[in-house]
Formats: sequence, C-alpha cells, structure tokens
Amino acid sequence: MDQTEDRRSLRGVERAIFVAIGSSLGGFYRKTLEVQKGRGTNSTNMEKQSQVKAAKAFTSRAANVAIDESHFAELEWIDDISKCPVYRPSKIEFGDPLTYLQNIAPEASKYGICKIIPPIDASVPASVVLMRELRNFKFETVVQPFRLAKWDVNDKISFYRRGRQYTYREFEKMANKEYSACQVSCSSCDCPAYMEKEFWHRLARGKKETVEYGVNVDGSAFSSDPRDQLGKSKWNLKNLSRLRKSVLRLVGRVIPGITDPMLYIGMQFGMFAWHVEDHYLYSINYHHSGAPKTWYGVPGQAALQFERVVHDHVYSRDILSSNGEDGAFELLSVKTTMFLPSILLQHNVPVYKAMQVPGEFVITFPRAYHAGFSHGFNCGEAVNFATADWFPMGELASQRYALLKKTPIISYEELLCNEAMLLLMPSKQDNSGDPSTDVVSQRAVKISFVRLIRQHKQALHRIKASSHASTPHAQGTLLCGLCKRDCYLAYNMCNFCNSGPLCLFHEIDLLHCSCGHESTIFLRPDISVMEDAAKKFEQEEGKC
Repeated sequence: MDQTEDRRSLRGVERAIFVAIGSSLGGFYRKTLEVQKGRGTNSTNMEKQSQVKAAKAFTSRAANVAIDESHFAELEWIDDISKCPVYRPSKIEFGDPLTYLQNIAPEASKYGICKIIPPIDASVPASVVLMRELRNFKFETVVQPFRLAKWDVNDKISFYRRGRQYTYREFEKMANKEYSACQVSCSSCDCPAYMEKEFWHRLARGKKETVEYGVNVDGSAFSSDPRDQLGKSKWNLKNLSRLRKSVLRLVGRVIPGITDPMLYIGMQFGMFAWHVEDHYLYSINYHHSGAPKTWYGVPGQAALQFERVVHDHVYSRDILSSNGEDGAFELLSVKTTMFLPSILLQHNVPVYKAMQVPGEFVITFPRAYHAGFSHGFNCGEAVNFATADWFPMGELASQRYALLKKTPIISYEELLCNEAMLLLMPSKQDNSGDPSTDVVSQRAVKISFVRLIRQHKQALHRIKASSHASTPHAQGTLLCGLCKRDCYLAYNMCNFCNSGPLCLFHEIDLLHCSCGHESTIFLRPDISVMEDAAKKFEQEEGKC
C-alpha cells in the first residue's frame, strides 16, 4: 500500500470515527450541554459573525507585503474575529476540574479555545514563587525574528537559543526596557485592541528586529504555601495529570509539558506560532502575572481545512516534504510558522480569539490549531491533559504519526488498553463526577478499544501467521522500525538477527526476515483477556 492509499485510508478512518463517535455520543453531549446551561456556567451569548468580508488583498499571500502608511486601515479584519466563549464556574463546579471541562467541551470545542475565570485567586504571586520558593531559578530564552517569512527555500523562520541564562527579575528588567507596555496614552486608546493591531502591523513590516521568549521552561509558579487557595486546588497544573479522570495518570513517567507543566515567560510581542498539541491532546494555560496575551484558535473539526489553506497559501511547494495537509502538518509541527489570521478568514476557516489576563485559564481542545502573542512582560504556565473522550482523536493522531514516521511521545495503544481494562474493574472507576460525562467517556473508551482489537485481529488474519508466540517479552511498548508506530498488543521480530520490531500493518512478508530466517509474531500474554473485553463492550454498546 503506497502513501497515497495510506492517506486515503486515514481520511476514511477520520470520517468513520467522526460519524461513529458523533452519532453514538451526540445524544449524551446534547444532554450534557443542557445540564451545563441550566447551571448557568456559560457567561456569554455567542452571536455568529461573518469572518470573511474584511480579508483583503493584503492577505492574498502570507503577508510578505508591508502595510502602507494608513497603518491600521488594512487591519479591519481583526475586529471581525469573534471572541471565544468565557466560562465562570461556581466554587462547587470548580472543585472538579476535569468533570467541569467535560461538561463545557460539547459547546466550547466548537470554538477551538475557551477562557475560564476561576472563582478563587492565587494569593502568592508568581514572582515570589520563582524568586523565593524556587531557589536559583534561571531560564534560557529563544530568540524570535519579529517578521513574516515568505516560506520558500530562501526565506524560512527559525527560532534559536542565545545561551544566556536569566533570573526572573533580570528578564523582567530587560523586557520592560526593550518595550514599554503601551506606546500611546491609555486615555486615548483601548490598549488591548491597539496592541493587537500594533503586533500584526509591526510583524508584517518587520525585517531585522527580534524578541525573546522563555518557552518550555521547567518548573511551576503555583505556590506550595498551604494558604494559597488556587495552589492547593485541583486546578494547580502540577496536580492535573494525576487526577483520577485524567488519562495521562496512566503514563507512568514524567514528560515535561505533557504530564508536568512548563513555564512561559514572555515579553512584548513574544509569540507562540500556529500549532496543534502533540497527539491532539487538550491543553490548559494559566496566566500567572503581567501583561495580557492574545490567543487565536481554530476548532478541531476545521483542522484539515486549516492545513489545506496553509499548504496552498502560506508554504511554497519546494519546502514541503509531503503533499497536501500532511506536508503542512509536518512544517507546522516545528512551531515557527506565524501568519495573519486574515488568510484563514479569506478562505472561510473559522477563527476565534481571546484576551487572557492574570488569573484566567485558557483551554485548547483536541486538534485545535492556535497561536498568539504577549502584550508585554508576563508569566504563564501550561500543561497537556486528556479525559477519556480524547481517545478517538488520539487514534487519528497515532495513525497520522505512523504515516509520517513521526516518533510518538506517549503510547496511544498502551493508554487505551489500560483504560479499557479498568472499565472491567468497578472498584477502580471514579464515579464521583457527572453521570452523563462518565457515560460519554466510557463509550469513547469502548468504541476506540473495540476498533483497536478488531484492527489487530484483521492484521493477524491477513498475515496468516503460523508462528504466534505468547511471551512475557511482549510486555511493554516498542516502536515499529519502519513507521515508529507504538506496538503494545503485538509486534513481529526476527528470531535470528534481532532486527528492530515491526508492527503488523505493513504490506510485507512479516514471517520471513530480509536476512533469510523466520520471524515470530509476539503477542501480549493477556491478549485473549483483551479480546474477551472487546466482545463484552461490543455487546454492551452494539456494533461499534
């Protein structure tokens, strides 16, 4: 099967997953949303605005055209980007973050991002935590060229590290010296709106200017002081991945940024370029202190449309390693691509925005592309998370990673199998949350697990292997030597040359190694238990 057929197959799987999950879970999502709205947790009454009319000729290319002297006249499209939903949970709702996030997800995910204003505040400032609680805290920044690229072989953007280590106070002084918080009197402008237009105006005209940004900095600015209400809550990002409803509690190791939070210490116009989270995970970002951030988000259901527009209107063909959306996805994964949202508006890709100030959370939903920038010196903190409803998206990410030979950071197969096995153990389940969200989560796990077991059984049947071995050596996760797919349930390996393991999803003779000797298909010793579990889930939920 060539890569074109692989891509068609993957797109077919995507459609099947969305149809299956949508039809199976849609009723529960609607019920959840009705319950949520009854509680009054959504603070906004969103009105759909047209997002196309102000995308002008200025954005016909990735904006390697300078803005003329009219300054902001050609940035009218900024005012046509609708705001994302804002939620204000009660103290009771705030007590269970993952249940609350599952409750708002059916509505909020339609916007790609949302903002949450908590009912409690942090009492210990981030500066105190980073200068007193974390002794000898220092960090390195990346240097970002403050301009737009043509994105061809002669003009691409890359960020680089200068090698200097800053203390928190040193970086603050540098950032405030380089840029004032606002360059006009606040009495004569709406600062956030002005700064947003100023960012895009200067980025489009930029040539040699640079900014610095402390990205992916190990540590947390949540206080360990027991008197700090937010720090001791479950919304402390150091605790989120370990909550009982968190899928990532099963990872079993520390992965900075995914299981444990990282800090983002910015200056004016420091940016986070367009990207989607690893494995299409959720992310949560808390703004500890300083100037606001502006965020832009694209709903997950528009991700392929987003990638097509980037492929066709941002990148030149000569820098793409693959055709179509996958080529754009690979370059976007480098996280250095910044372009005007008006390009998306011009091509009918939905875009929403948020302005985040200290004390607020921003959530990005699975497969939602997002980007943004800082209005001045600030400190934020972020981590990924996943509840069980993420598994269908996790499957899409896993298959795409294999298609592109991209090394996974977490093992989708292992997480799914472990979560599914826990459904057979009622004592291990957390039934403390909203029953409707629990049903949605369990159905997502069951449907994804049944599909995984079915795929492996079909692969084994196709191979018609006469040499199956159930062995303790098949425990754990290995990576396929060809596509880097995570192999948890089964893999193939040569008995003689000990060449790297292979997954079961390649159109090659897996029973005979290239060295001329026979290979063996290794299966997990508990594979029969998992197959029985899949049958049980299929009977409970109907044909998945």
